[in-house]
Amino acid sequence: MLAQASPWHAHALQRTAAVLAAPLAVPARLEWTTRPGQGPGAEVLGPDLRGKRLLELGCGPGHNAAHLAARHGAHLTAVDLVGLQVRRARSHYGRLNNLTFITGHALHYLHASGKLFDAIYSVFGAVGLATPELLLPAIAQRLAPGRVLAFSVPHPQRGGRSPAGDDRARRDYVTLPDRSRLPIARWEYSTERWEKHLSHAGFRLATAQEFHDPRMGHWPVTLLIRARKL
Repeated sequence: MLAQASPWHAHALQRTAAVLAAPLAVPARLEWTTRPGQGPGAEVLGPDLRGKRLLELGCGPGHNAAHLAARHGAHLTAVDLVGLQVRRARSHYGRLNNLTFITGHALHYLHASGKLFDAIYSVFGAVGLATPELLLPAIAQRLAPGRVLAFSVPHPQRGGRSPAGDDRARRDYVTLPDRSRLPIARWEYSTERWEKHLSHAGFRLATAQEFHDPRMGHWPVTLLIRARKL
């Protein structure tokens, strides 16, 4: 019921109604930003991913997970809250043997799973959309020391806004394919505030990069964070 009541279910419902879910060619690169081809790719997660166990939190239609499984030989588990998205992802890339799509809440999966992963990542996914005080420690439990967490989130200064001044979520909106908008809660932190939460969860901030999109004005639109488990 949680997934079906969410704006993400409404988004997936419109997307799947408008576009036939069919097998797709594997993307040529991993995309962290809103602008294809911008910024780094899979190297953010490590120099050699062959045989490594990776977890994506909020996989959507599965493009990034498919790239890592097919082009880098990694073993992927990709989780999404919305069953429609998971069915869409399986239609696109279910033929890949080293890629498993799972429907579920990221936090619930992390608590229930007994697996350790070599890297965990989120591209406009669960990180920033689930309470950081709960999600980041749960992620830390699924990573061995020295392993990587990487995530991209909407930049807190996009459109001229200011980063959150406290740890509370802010009201944001999801734009649906029909251009209507539905409200969501999003944690919109500065790099410094993300670093504080990462440190409390047992991570060391490694890099923070911001990216622009000329289509969206002169403000940065994406923040990419990379951290290591202590």
